[in-house]
Amino acid sequence: MKQTSKSCIIILASLILSMGVYAQSPAKWDFKTKKINDSITELILHCKLSGDWHIYSQHTKGTENPIVFSFDKTNLYERIGGVKEPAAIAEYDVFAKDSSRFFKKDVTFRQRIKVKSTQDFKVKGSVEFQLCEKGSCIPPDEVSFSFDVKGNPNFNVASSAPVTEEVADEKTDEQNSNAEQAVATQSAEVAQAETTATTQSEATKDKSPWTVFFVSFAAGLLALITPCVFPMIPMTISFFMKGNKSSKQGRRQAYFFGASIVFMFAVLGLALTLLLGKDAMYIISTHWIPNLIFFIIFMIFAFSFFGLFEITMPSGLINKSDQKADKGGYLGTFFIALTTVLVSFSCTGPILGAALIEMASGSSNSWVFLVSMLGFAIGFALPFTLLAMFPSVLKNLKSGSWLNTVKIVFGFIEIALGLKFLSMADLSAGWGILDRETYLALWIVVFSMLGFYLLGKLRFKGDEPLEKISVPRLFLALITFSFVIYMLPGMWGAPLKAISGYIPPATTQDFDLQRIISENTVSAEAVGTSKLPVDRKYAKELHLPTGFEGFFDLEEAKAYAKQVNKPLFIDFTGKTCANCREMENYVWVDPQVKKRLTEDYVMVALYADVNNIKLPESEWVKTKDGKTIKTLGKKNHNYQIEHFNANAQPLYVLMDSEGNLLTKEPKSYDRNIENFVKFLDEGLTNFKNK
Repeated sequence: MKQTSKSCIIILASLILSMGVYAQSPAKWDFKTKKINDSITELILHCKLSGDWHIYSQHTKGTENPIVFSFDKTNLYERIGGVKEPAAIAEYDVFAKDSSRFFKKDVTFRQRIKVKSTQDFKVKGSVEFQLCEKGSCIPPDEVSFSFDVKGNPNFNVASSAPVTEEVADEKTDEQNSNAEQAVATQSAEVAQAETTATTQSEATKDKSPWTVFFVSFAAGLLALITPCVFPMIPMTISFFMKGNKSSKQGRRQAYFFGASIVFMFAVLGLALTLLLGKDAMYIISTHWIPNLIFFIIFMIFAFSFFGLFEITMPSGLINKSDQKADKGGYLGTFFIALTTVLVSFSCTGPILGAALIEMASGSSNSWVFLVSMLGFAIGFALPFTLLAMFPSVLKNLKSGSWLNTVKIVFGFIEIALGLKFLSMADLSAGWGILDRETYLALWIVVFSMLGFYLLGKLRFKGDEPLEKISVPRLFLALITFSFVIYMLPGMWGAPLKAISGYIPPATTQDFDLQRIISENTVSAEAVGTSKLPVDRKYAKELHLPTGFEGFFDLEEAKAYAKQVNKPLFIDFTGKTCANCREMENYVWVDPQVKKRLTEDYVMVALYADVNNIKLPESEWVKTKDGKTIKTLGKKNHNYQIEHFNANAQPLYVLMDSEGNLLTKEPKSYDRNIENFVKFLDEGLTNFKNK
């Protein structure tokens, strides 16, 4: 009897304790709104938990009950994705004997909505959750919520009548269509506003100023050994050996001489910077007309190096400068520097041009010209300045037939570089005259002839008979022929990773052995991509790299991603983008990356330079400054600039089918495979945790 009484007392105490818990729940909820802009409002659901009580995540893996958010249906708003939650605590639950994800102390959930009403309204619903502490759990509880949301004054409705829940239910199909179009426009504006905050992020930065400077600096040093510049050394040094100057005075003039050269190039660089903004630089590196002009210029320089004719600055200009140099003093020093720059132009021109184009390619910063010019000028002026300070070193520098050899070697290199620009013009204009195997065949012939020349089997005007081959010349010939052998498998589709950024993409190759094998092999990857619609927009004109399948229109890709419940991998790319080809041939083909791209993502390639594809009038785009975009490339490029504030390709964006970003930042050129895998995994995790 006593035992029974004792048991009753324990049960009664437990019931009283439970009633106390229910009366004073460990979870305190509060609800508020945050207006992002007229069309977007964020609903904030905050929960404060006492003691060791915790609630479970929407994505918990244990046996406990996950938190569930329910929203009353209405046409007054549209949810943007799911409810976002912070990173949950993940650990093994010894009581549930399973892993679990939960929150303690304070946790805030967020839900963004598109406002589809000009009038204020309420968002109602409930949140169901379970509270647990040290293995003890309270039965699931439910809390109702109600948010006061301000209407969107800019919302495009078909009538001026107030929009209420009853009226919204009776709207015609035409009104719904107009509303959806307005929301799509507003959504794009929101995406732009949100991504502008990441303008200076690591993902969207271009080449660093130091990279631009040192590449240009190396090009300036290289100019010293060219046949136009090297003969200037004796003339320059003789100027500094004239007269009775003290050692201190000679050094000052040498410093002024070097500074004068830097000043001349800096003025030119500043002029280019002021005249050419980032849009002009993008056009220079992608449009077919500038690239065709560069090809012609490089061919002219190549023929000049081979001895067909001489390229010189106007003799009157050089003579006037030389006459001023004879006056001596600092004025004479300045004009001897000017003479050096003018006379050496025929050799420094193509080197400087190649450096400028390489640096401007894929850059969205207007300072690239100024930094390139300064780097080149310092590299070019440094050897002259040092020799001017120590003229006795000149006796160790002897010219000879080797200068003509250098000139001929430069001629072959000019042809190879010129073909690169012709290829870019061909890809941009869509002529189809210089596909991958044709380009490689030309390079193989050019470098083979260079190898034979280094071995003395070819002779040009100015060359002396080669009785024996020097060791340096032999090693250069070995390197050249090795490079030729390396390129040969590319004729059958080998990726040629080392030069992937300098040759046309593999999609332009007629006979690609890798593609043939891939198309005729049934694999897991093939099964994963075979469900893509056959009649995808622009699929006949555009291609993804061999082994990858996807879309070329963003809206079409979004619809498919929603259908298969996968995130989007957006590739802002270009036919003439060298860095894009490097990423595809170095990073995408890695087994870890390829598996994720082909199995976990819906791929969409947005080409930013295909302006030969015209858009139907219904797809024309109005830019902020009122211009009308009528081509696919400009449309994609404008979308990249306005939404991600980035001008250069490649740029990779992970997004869900609703247009929500899945990572904090997009990703630009980065050949680190581990970093790219982390980027893809982050996006996939955030997509699954929605």
